[in-house]
Amino acid sequence: MNLFADIRTRVIACLDQMVTEGTLPEGLSTAAVAVEPPRDPAHGDMATNSAMVLAKPAKMNPRAIADALAAKLLTDPMITVAEVAGPGFLNMRLDPSVWQGVVKTALTDPTYGQSSLGQGQKMMVEYVSANPTGPLHVGHTRGAVFGDALARLLDYAGYDVTKEYYINDGGAQVDVLARSVYLRYLQAHGQDVEFPDGTYPGDYLIPVGEALKEKVGDKFIDKGEQFWLEEIREFATAAMMELIREDLAQLNVTMDNFFSEKSLYGTGLIEKAIAELDAKGLIYRGVLEPPKGKMPEDWEPREQTLFKSTEHGDDVDRPVQKSDGSWTYFAPDIAYHYDKVQRGFDQLIDVFGADHGGYVKRMKAAVSALSDGKVPLDIKLTQLVKLYKNGEPFKMSKRAGTFVTLRDVVDQVGPDVTRFHMLTRKNDAPLDFDFDKVLEQSKDNPVFYVNYAYARVNSAVIKASAFAKVDDATLAGVDLSGLTHDAELNVIKKLAEWPRLVEIAAKGHEPHRIAFYLYDLASDFHALYNRGNDETALRFVQESDSDTTQAKIALIRSVAIVISHGLGILGVTPAEEMR
Repeated sequence: MNLFADIRTRVIACLDQMVTEGTLPEGLSTAAVAVEPPRDPAHGDMATNSAMVLAKPAKMNPRAIADALAAKLLTDPMITVAEVAGPGFLNMRLDPSVWQGVVKTALTDPTYGQSSLGQGQKMMVEYVSANPTGPLHVGHTRGAVFGDALARLLDYAGYDVTKEYYINDGGAQVDVLARSVYLRYLQAHGQDVEFPDGTYPGDYLIPVGEALKEKVGDKFIDKGEQFWLEEIREFATAAMMELIREDLAQLNVTMDNFFSEKSLYGTGLIEKAIAELDAKGLIYRGVLEPPKGKMPEDWEPREQTLFKSTEHGDDVDRPVQKSDGSWTYFAPDIAYHYDKVQRGFDQLIDVFGADHGGYVKRMKAAVSALSDGKVPLDIKLTQLVKLYKNGEPFKMSKRAGTFVTLRDVVDQVGPDVTRFHMLTRKNDAPLDFDFDKVLEQSKDNPVFYVNYAYARVNSAVIKASAFAKVDDATLAGVDLSGLTHDAELNVIKKLAEWPRLVEIAAKGHEPHRIAFYLYDLASDFHALYNRGNDETALRFVQESDSDTTQAKIALIRSVAIVISHGLGILGVTPAEEMR
């Protein structure tokens, strides 16, 4: 049930009648007709822009359309008021029974809020994809939470979602990892070692070096790296990916697939992807002009193999093969996305860190070219996270050597608080994460405020159960006609926005909207609760009146149900009680 979609259907039906009657000309598109909450709740329950968007194509005065539409809408028993405002906006008020029906639906329909928007389209969400050289840091944490919540949101909205991690195990950084592990291996054999610049000095590699010693003994002692580099690289990468999986599990993040970059090399996949672009006339030999500003690593003042990415929206053409015949960093990424297209995904989403902003246009160009523009790629950048504790920047992790790890954060505040707070800002906005404030029990802390609403509902339900039946099945059948106070209707109206909000968030790939909505719903609920302190008639538990109590418990149980749905999308477990 999407009440806004239902009312829009009724508005469209009235417009169709107006066409049949000759009030409106035929052939008008109603695609831009919207029904949404008015900016000022005092103006009504819902507003439609119908007259405004149809006036120009109909060659009519918008107020004339709005007046005729209002007369039609008033014949609908769901609509009690239809008033024209300004140049032609139409504000509507709904019968209280309509709002009371929202409560019943929330109580009886376990899919309330879910959508068929995606229509089963195959959607790939690739996220985290950190280099397998150490534990995940706080920046990866934000990307992991955002990507996972986005995948959950899209699944809730009717998409067939696959969550994937791209393992960057084909580049030079895994050689550096292998050399770092070799030093820890020597250390495990009692040797004194120094970590030169460019290696990974974190303590997390100590157990890896010890495990390598357990596996191979002294096999690699006093041997040149040509004897051990490949084997240790494989061993170390596997150990790091196990560590990363454990890190993700701390956040309740699980992947459907892990795709190895290394699997692209020596298998013909890169060559096949580049050949596909070549067949489309998009590969050529040339020399790029030196770029302005910072010089990228893949630029050469010599002829090399280039991808004509400017034909698909990029600023400049991009090199895919160097003059010495080796692939650029971009080539395997093209092949990986070619593989995604070949797997039959209808849409692709990549979640990158803020430092990958320069990669957006070239990657979109590649997917556009490989799919002939049929598979859209959306790239979401997650901005930096600044950590604070006791009002001071949080210091680096000794275990990691150079950065604060995901586990540092989760160990401090837990996975639920971490996940929720990481979604309290849009992904492309910087985020401050203050360890004290995210645990603060106040209205200013969204994590607490939403969970407090859920816990308050549970407390009221337990209290009411002492003298009334308050299971959801019973509550769905009680008389709700007494729920007419403005404070109660405000809560119900916010509940009615849930299905609409889900679709808006899914269309925009914006899971932070779910966190914002839950905070607003909790605010309306707490406002109603607090009104009960002064107006006894608004209290949820009326010990002398079980029927009224049941109606009020039905209302707040629907709040708890929607909060539970929303927190599920965020990957957060609701708090049954506050301690």
